[in-house]
Amino acid sequence: MKKLAIFLVLFLIPINAWAISAESYVVMDYDSKRVLMSKNMNEKKLIASTTKIMTAIIALENKDLNSVRKVGPEVLKAYGSAIYLSLDEEITLKDLLYGLMLRSGNDAAIEIAYHVSGNMDNFVQLMNQKAYELGMSNTIFINNHGLENEQGKGNTSTSYDMALLMRYALQNETFKEIIHTKEYTAKTSGKTYVWHNKNKLLSTNEYEIGGKTGYTKKAKRTLVTAATKDAKRVIVVTLNDPNDFADHEELYNEIFNKYERVEILNKEATVIDESNPLKYYLQNDFYALLTKEEKENIRIDYQIDPNANTKEVGNAYVYLEDKLLHTEKIYQQEETKKESFWQKFLRWLLRW
Repeated sequence: MKKLAIFLVLFLIPINAWAISAESYVVMDYDSKRVLMSKNMNEKKLIASTTKIMTAIIALENKDLNSVRKVGPEVLKAYGSAIYLSLDEEITLKDLLYGLMLRSGNDAAIEIAYHVSGNMDNFVQLMNQKAYELGMSNTIFINNHGLENEQGKGNTSTSYDMALLMRYALQNETFKEIIHTKEYTAKTSGKTYVWHNKNKLLSTNEYEIGGKTGYTKKAKRTLVTAATKDAKRVIVVTLNDPNDFADHEELYNEIFNKYERVEILNKEATVIDESNPLKYYLQNDFYALLTKEEKENIRIDYQIDPNANTKEVGNAYVYLEDKLLHTEKIYQQEETKKESFWQKFLRWLLRW
């Protein structure tokens, strides 16, 4: 009877309560930044080569893609995964980024740091500054490749922070193009490389946008990916997950089946003040992934100061039940002054 009871308990547990093997994970709605599923999402962990998402974004925002790097002696310090650059080889930043993201080249990461900032310390300073700007409050970078140093210390973050980073990175079209590439050929001053993406989900999942793998003995397997289906966009982060690729697919399927993408604010159609519908406007649309039940519990609170001296006059607050989901600024239309008869007459004369 005892064995039967244990079997029944296990049978009745929802699959995702025990199937996801990650020590920490998060599933985030791209549109709303809402966390849809998670476990230990604010627990600080080593993130290994998923670090390179930040490396790529810093490079894309600070240096010309077509700029050329002559590989320096610092590359000789590289170890672990590599694209096998040679001393004095000349390679574009674009090719370095493909080597970084497809093959996780630590030598590519080092050369990117020196090319963009002159040394690793300056580059890491840019990484930590960007993390601060994005609200990654539990993240510290000590290098741009993700390996631990001789003292065993490495880049630390959380699954939630890494989801914030991935969401930001996906707004860069070049980044999206790179991580979605299955195979890439690069020609440098001395070699021709052919790289295949380590992210297996690009080949096994038709909805995969792309992502970044990572592994060290201390961090174990780390993975950050994004997928889209029927305009639903989802970011998944798993840290210390021996079954990461399968877990990401499982989480995608769960979210895509359970949620629908709902338009909550439409900047062209939303009426803020029915007595004067043309007076106020929103700058952005707002979408969110919601279940059928959740759709019924959305409410919008418009708070406007009509006496504000600035164009920005208030906010639209979107609530899911009592939880604030999103804040969108409200702006006042600039009034167009009516022309006098003589102004119209003068404008008419000037046409001739």
